[in-house]
Amino acid sequence: MAVLSRDPVALAEAWLGTAYRHRASLCGSGADCLGLIRGIWRARYGLDAEMPPPYSPSWAESGAGEPLHDALMRHLIPAQIPADGQVLLFRLAPRARAKHLGIQCDSGRGFIHACPRAGVVRASLSAPWARRIVARFNFPPLPDE
Repeated sequence: MAVLSRDPVALAEAWLGTAYRHRASLCGSGADCLGLIRGIWRARYGLDAEMPPPYSPSWAESGAGEPLHDALMRHLIPAQIPADGQVLLFRLAPRARAKHLGIQCDSGRGFIHACPRAGVVRASLSAPWARRIVARFNFPPLPDE
């Protein structure tokens, strides 16, 4: 992917149509939701922030702790005020770990994410999606920002 912008939304848009592949992170070839965020990070900063440990594809996975939230806290900046370009963390099943990610876009009306069968798509940030957001994060500024 040629980097024409370092804007998270523009970078995410370059991934639209990429097939869903669990644990993958290659634009145009395959990605899951974490792989999409990892790819945007690489485009902005040049390399992965950290390699993720093995994880299951199940959005209903339960267990102690919130490993994805903890990893996001190590590298991103928690945000309170919604804005395009933010990483959204979703909890998709009650009492499950928060483990789905997307990039907010379209003036807060949409988000870009990777999901099974559909791949990387732009979706409406409808009420059912919005109420599942558990955290928002901004990417750290680049040295020249």
